[in-house]
Formats: sequence, structure tokens, C-alpha cells
Amino acid sequence: MKLPLYQVDAFTTRLFRGNPAAVVVLEEWLPEEVMQAIAAENNLAETAFVLPDRDPRPLRWFTPAVEIDLCGHATLATADVLFRHRFPKLDRLTFVTKSGPLTVARDGDVLSMDFPSRPGTPIAVHPDLIAALGAKPRETLLARDLLAVFETEDEIVRLEPDFRKLESIEGMAVIVSAPGKEVDFVSRFFAPKAGIDEDPVTGSSHCTLIPYWAARLGKKELLARQLSPRGGELRCELRGDRVRIGGSAVEYLRGEISVEVPEPAQPSSRV
Repeated sequence: MKLPLYQVDAFTTRLFRGNPAAVVVLEEWLPEEVMQAIAAENNLAETAFVLPDRDPRPLRWFTPAVEIDLCGHATLATADVLFRHRFPKLDRLTFVTKSGPLTVARDGDVLSMDFPSRPGTPIAVHPDLIAALGAKPRETLLARDLLAVFETEDEIVRLEPDFRKLESIEGMAVIVSAPGKEVDFVSRFFAPKAGIDEDPVTGSSHCTLIPYWAARLGKKELLARQLSPRGGELRCELRGDRVRIGGSAVEYLRGEISVEVPEPAQPSSRV
């Protein structure tokens, strides 16, 4: 079986920046073990699988290790592929996902995603988190991920976490964040449980970051920067129980992959 595959750098206007995601365009779902194997073979933070000929368009995301319930940069990459190659006259796409319907709108080179808001609940700073990060945050909040808030951008830059210790921390992943020097807030994202020690730019983490910083800074529109080596910027807005996450994308690669799909097991003839 030959399948179209694209690789896109999301949340950037420059190649080799932002967060790379693979996008596989399908007519029907492959067996889950095959999609997981493709994601592991790609060895990117996320591989997205989409069925573009249905509306709304089914979308799923896999890390090299697991399927996840929400991914921002791979959604942005998928929308970029479909706008660019399949639906050039459309300015809006709706995906159906494990996190409900997600809409992506196009305005020139900027794609804006409508995602659920996931505000965190304050919890005590745990000693295991301090040991794993090598520094003590001022506060922590728990949603899907654990958000650890620090005082300064420099603290975020200096963090050298012990990823194996982070695997035991509550939450799917750990977000670290602080006020930014040139933007409203900065962050980093660590997800060793999902097979990603540090993600370059993470859309889904901003479902928790946006409501926190909107409340703290008293503003609904925010500019964010993720401080990974590749780096990326996100245009953010709090909209009630939803958030808007915007950014650009650059196509790096388009091609075709060859996949062997096992035949379905035949029912046993034994009585």
C-alpha cells in the first residue's frame, strides 16, 4: 500500500524551526498497530493521520510511543497540508477528534486553531517535581499536564530536568512557564511518558497556559514563545471555554511511504 506523507514545520515561518510533524493522508483507518509503527518509524514528536474526504474530517495523532488525545502542532500541520494540496479554495476546516471538534481557519499565512480551554487546578509543589526539574517553581497546577510556574524566563532557559524522574510525576507531561522578556509568557514542554523528552513547540500545552496567563496578566490576547532549541511563537487568545492558538507552517517534505497492512484474521472453522 502506497500512502502520501508530508512533513511540515509548525509554528514557524522558517524551515528547520518550529515543531516538525508528519501527516499521513488516508482513505480509511489503518489498524492501530500499523499507525503506531509508522509514527515510531517517523520518529517525530507527532504523526497525524487524517481522512480528508469526510466532513468533518477525522484526525488522530500518534507519538513514537502512544496515541494521544490532543496535539496542536500536528493539527496545524495537517490543516496546512489540506489547505495547500486538497482544498485550496477553503478558508476553514473542521476535524473530529478524541478531544471533540476542532476548527482551523486560514487568514493569509496564519492558521488559527479553535481548541478547548483546559485550566489547571492549583496543587501543592511536590518534592519529587523539584528533584526532577532541579529547581523549585512558585506554584503548580494540574490539568491533563502539570504546569509549573517560575518567576523568570532565565529560570526556564536554565532548567536541565532529569527526564527519567519526570516519568513519575503526575500528569501526562510537565509544562514549565514564566513571564517573557519580549512576549507575554514563555514555556517548555517535557513528555517522557509519551516518548518525547522535550517537545520543540507544543500547541496543546497552551490549552492550559492561555487561561492561566490571561487571568494573571488581565488580558485575553497574548503572544507566547516556546524556548526549545528550535523555538516557535504562538498567537493566543482566550475565548470563554475555548482558546485560539495561531501560527504559521512551512512544508519541508512530501512523498510516499510503502506499508504492508496485515490481512484481517479469518474466523476459526473449529467448533
